[in-house]
Amino acid sequence: MKQSMYTVTSNRPLARDVYGMKLAGDTSAITAPGQFVNIRLDGLFLRRPLSVCDWEADSLTLIYKVVGQGTARLSAMMPGEVLDLLTGLGNGYDMSVSGQAPLLLGGGVGVPPLYGLCRRLVAEGKRPIAVLGFNSREDVFYAEEFAALGVPVTVTTADGSEGVPGFVTDALPEAGDYTHFYTCGPEPMLRAVYRATVTDGQFSFEERMGCGFGACMGCSCHTVTGNKRICKEGPVLRKGEILWQK
Repeated sequence: MKQSMYTVTSNRPLARDVYGMKLAGDTSAITAPGQFVNIRLDGLFLRRPLSVCDWEADSLTLIYKVVGQGTARLSAMMPGEVLDLLTGLGNGYDMSVSGQAPLLLGGGVGVPPLYGLCRRLVAEGKRPIAVLGFNSREDVFYAEEFAALGVPVTVTTADGSEGVPGFVTDALPEAGDYTHFYTCGPEPMLRAVYRATVTDGQFSFEERMGCGFGACMGCSCHTVTGNKRICKEGPVLRKGEILWQK
């Protein structure tokens, strides 16, 4: 974990209530796709955790949905403004077990961390397949960015307004054979992916957090090996260790 100051270089709408923010600053603490940052906002007691979409040596891309006071404030920030971030938080995706044809399944704002993962898998010579799920056409973002990496992309929408009607699991037949899967999204989607997939895989969980770095135990979940903290041992968990709560 590292605390640093970052300068906003761009902040623009990508889809309905979804924004993409680029920041300039030190990213040396980020070691794996799937990790997250924790953002301090003046006047708000708790930092706001956001997954890392992508990063370079001196820049960071975050994608977020406006759902409350904190993200609304982020959406109003202009280039040149400065943010206090904790970076290098959480346990990211393990790319060493991907095989040659990994499947990426993202739902809504669970899509962003899969982009950084996808870019690095491609750089390693792997052939990832992306399935991106959204509620409606107005919510779709980053499908073109995935395609620009040379990756087959399938979009699903719950209302059928674009791509395959339904959810990411409805597009699994189109994905073909895959060697491993990586997924991030809301819990109902993750449960469906768990039931529908036929290989081992890795799940990134969304959870309300207190401290964001493992001190408060507020985001603990049960696994086959005992309690784990989503902010510390997660947010990425392997399929075989998950115990779904009723």
